[in-house]
Amino acid sequence: MFDVYSIPLTTRFRGITVREGLLLHGPAGWGEFCPFADYDDRESVPWLAAAREAAEVGWPEPVRDRVPVNCIVPAVGPKRAQEIVRASGCATAKVKVADAPGSLPADLERVAAVRDALGAAGAVRVDANAVWSVDEAVAAIGALDRAAGGLQYVEQPCRTIDELAAVRRRVDVPIAADESIRRAEDPLRVAVAGAADVAVLKVAPLGGVRRALAVAEACGLPCVVSSALETSVGMAAELALAGALPQLDMACGFGTGALLTSDVVAEPIRPVDGWLPVSRRAPEPVRRGEVAAPPDRARWWADRLARVTAAG
Repeated sequence: MFDVYSIPLTTRFRGITVREGLLLHGPAGWGEFCPFADYDDRESVPWLAAAREAAEVGWPEPVRDRVPVNCIVPAVGPKRAQEIVRASGCATAKVKVADAPGSLPADLERVAAVRDALGAAGAVRVDANAVWSVDEAVAAIGALDRAAGGLQYVEQPCRTIDELAAVRRRVDVPIAADESIRRAEDPLRVAVAGAADVAVLKVAPLGGVRRALAVAEACGLPCVVSSALETSVGMAAELALAGALPQLDMACGFGTGALLTSDVVAEPIRPVDGWLPVSRRAPEPVRRGEVAAPPDRARWWADRLARVTAAG
C-alpha cells in the first residue's frame, strides 16, 4: 500500500517549489520514500530501504527524549531572514548560501541579519551545497565568518573529499561534510575524518536509522542529523536517529518542515522553543488524501518505486 503526496513550498529551496514523495505502510507503521529528482534509481535504493525500515521493522530504542533543533533560513532577504529566526524559537540557525552565481553580497547581508536576530549567544551555520571551488570557498568562508561574528561551521563548501580537505587546511572555520558522505559509493568507508570536523547525517539517503548509526560510528566525528525536506512521516525517522546516537552535542537540522505549506499529518512535527521530542514511530498521515499528487505524478512515482525496487 502506498500514497503519493505533492506539497508546494513556502519558498524555493534546493531548486524546487513543490515537494513530492511516496508514503508506504507496513506492520510497523508508515515510511516515506522521497528521493530528489537528481537521484538516479541506484542512488534512490537507500531511500527506499529507509522507508521500508520504518514501515516494516521500526527503529532502535532512543537514548534521549528530545533533541535541539536549528531553524532553516533559505535564500531570502535580510528582513525575512530575521523574521524566520525570531519566529522559530531556535538558538541555532542554518543559512542557505551560494544559491546562485554572484550571490555572496546577498549572502553576507542574510548572515549578518541572522546573527542580529539570534544575538551573540546563538550559533550560525551556513550550507553551500558543494557549489564552490576551493579558492571560492576560502574567500567566501572568511567573509561569511566575519559577517556572522563567527560561524559554527560551513556545510559542504565543495564537492569532493579532497577539496574539503584543501579548504579545511586554509580556514579556521570548522567544515561539515554532508553530500560527501551520503552520496559516496559506500558511506561506511568514506575517509572523511581528515576532510571535515562534523558529519551531517540523513536517514533516508543513508538507508535507514540503523545504517546511519553505523555510518556515524565509522566516521568517528561529531554528528549533526538533518532532514531531507520530508513530511512529518520522514522527519520522525530523522528524529529516531538523533535520539539513538550515543552522543549529540549540536542542534539538528529539523527546521525544514516550515518550508512546506502543508503536511500529511494532523499535527505536523514542528520545533517548540528550539526542541523536538524523539519519535518512537512515524505519525499517522491522516491528511494524505488532501495533499494527494495529481494522477500523472502519482503514476510517475509508482513507476519510480518499481524501478528502484528492481535496482535494489
